[in-house]
Amino acid sequence: MLKILAPEKATWEYVQSREALLPKLYGSDAVEIPGARSLLDSLIALSAPWTIVTSGSLPLVSGWLKVLDLPVPEHLVTAESVQNGKPDPACYRLGREKLGESAGEGKEVLVFEDAPAGIEAGKAAGCRVVGLVTSHSVEEVLSAGPDWVVKDLTEVRIVRREEDGRVVLEIGGLLVRN
Repeated sequence: MLKILAPEKATWEYVQSREALLPKLYGSDAVEIPGARSLLDSLIALSAPWTIVTSGSLPLVSGWLKVLDLPVPEHLVTAESVQNGKPDPACYRLGREKLGESAGEGKEVLVFEDAPAGIEAGKAAGCRVVGLVTSHSVEEVLSAGPDWVVKDLTEVRIVRREEDGRVVLEIGGLLVRN
């Protein structure tokens, strides 16, 4: 939009400076997705690979993680990492690469997404997707074609990590399973 409305401001420096202000100015309004902290703690306890793939800039995601005191993954895929944002699958392909996974190796990657564009990107990148009904309606989430739909991350529980590195999880409270 900046390229159309204010081309002189359509730079990463400007976008990053503006997005960096959001957590600083509105941090007290931030609410984590229910179950996110527990899920991340379980993944970290098992030394399971995970990353964040976001359409936000690095200063935005870093700021929110700091405000919410959530762990920072070893790798991040942010808006600066790819040419086009979601629903383009490049972001999730890069996320797989950063995790050391490849679609051709038969390794499954599970994406948790609450936005239709992100669900579409995850599916197009060859991932399995759990759609979360946290920022869009059930109908909007369903229209993007996730494999499962749940209310939020309180419905997901890590059971164990297998010897081959796979993580076994349990998804309860399914609203939909495709």
